[in-house]
This record gives sequence, C-alpha cells and structure tokens, in this order.
Amino acid sequence: MISKQIISFVICILFVSSLESHIIQERQLKSCSWLGHCAGDPCSTYNDCDGSMICLNGKCGDVGSTVCNAPCTWIGHCCGDPCSTYDDCDGSLICINGKCSSDSSSNGSGGGTCSPSGVLQGTNTLCNTENFSTCCKSNVNYTQYTCSPSSKASAILTLNSFREGGDGGFGGACFGAFYPDTQRVVALSTGWFNRGSQCGKRITIHGNGRTTTAEVVDECDSVHGCDDEHAGQPPCRNNIVDGSPAVWEALGVTKNDPRYGQISISWND
Repeated sequence: MISKQIISFVICILFVSSLESHIIQERQLKSCSWLGHCAGDPCSTYNDCDGSMICLNGKCGDVGSTVCNAPCTWIGHCCGDPCSTYDDCDGSLICINGKCSSDSSSNGSGGGTCSPSGVLQGTNTLCNTENFSTCCKSNVNYTQYTCSPSSKASAILTLNSFREGGDGGFGGACFGAFYPDTQRVVALSTGWFNRGSQCGKRITIHGNGRTTTAEVVDECDSVHGCDDEHAGQPPCRNNIVDGSPAVWEALGVTKNDPRYGQISISWND
C-alpha cells in the first residue's frame, strides 16, 4: 500500500504547482486586459496580442521575452518546428539540425541574438501593393530592429521596384535617386545598411544555384514605416536584401516561379 507520507508529498507538489500557476495568471492579468490574447496565448499575427505584446513563434509575448524570439507569422514553420531547408522557416529563422531556430551567432555587433528593439504601431496609410508588398494596418504592432544578423548566410531576398512611383517609396536613401527595373540594385536591412556605410558598394548575391552582383542604393528600414516615405509598408525584417526585378532575373527566378518575391540567399561584400 502507498504510505500516507507519499500521498501527502504528492498532494503538496500538486498544491505548489497549482499555486505557481495561479500566481503566473495573476501577473498576466495585471498587465493584460484582453483575456485569451495575453502572454503565452496562441497567435498568428501581431493583431492577436494585447497591448504592446507581439506574436513570437505563434505565442503572444513581450519583446525579447523568449530565447528564440524571432517573430513568426507562418504557423508550423516557427522556432522548433521541423525543416529541411531555410525556405521551410519563417522570417529570420534558419534551419539548424532539422529544426527552425534563431541564428545564435547573429547580432549587429557580432555576438548574441539580434532581438527586436521595439514595436511600431501601424496606421492606415496609402499603400503601394506592387510586388507583393504588405500594407500597414491601423493599431497593429510591427516589430522593429536596429540590428541585423552577423552572418549573411541566411538572408532573404525580396522584390522591390526602385523606379519613381514604384513600391520602394521615396528615392534611395544613399543618393536620393530612382533606378529602372532593369538595373541591378538593392536595399539592405537597417543593421546591414549600417548608417549608409554600404552605399555605392557592389555586393555578391548567391541564390537559386546562381550568383550575381548588385549595387547598394537604399535602406530597407527595419525601424520606421507605415508612412508615405515607406509607401505605407511596415518595417522590414532584419535579414532582408530587397532586390530590383533585374536581380531576380539574374538569379533565374521568373514571375511564373511560385518563389518569385521571396527566396533564401546568402550574400557578401
């Protein structure tokens, strides 16, 4: 027979566990007024979480509150989910040992994780939807980054028109100029742009089994957005190389390809 001491011990453990759970819930309630959308609750977009919380890996949480804290909107492809290539993981996550993970070596200064620096509350602004652009929505929180991964091996190439009237917004941040779609030019996420230190440089891009070069002419702003200057679009992710149509053509990815608009690449100066 089970002794009374063992039964008492089990009851004690269950009581402590229940008490801890109650305390955690009490703390969440104090900082969260939208029940079911608090820290730890499931989410798919930033709009699913209360207050200043953002959607981190399919769960609501505070900025920087998780170890693998890259925001994730592609459910089933978030931190810890199975993968075989970089294309299987959302956002800035990469495929490590068969699971989507943060690049533990990524940081604008060369160590640690490049964590979100804040959130930008969206507003309804006239948006240019050319080239699969995402438009800001009112009262939706968008993640901001001041850093980019130190490794350039897990970048994402997106599509952007740098011509006047294109979805790139104002003229390029480097020289204030516009560029035709036939010219190979790119914008880099804020951390990689590094306050304009990359302006005018020609980088080498590896993707789709091919290699090409492009000139850096703009910043893919990872901090600001949702205004006319940024064509009504939210801040960029922290690992973006935003390429003109000519860059995509040089890599052999055509408009008929389902990957057209976003593929995994690596790049170097």
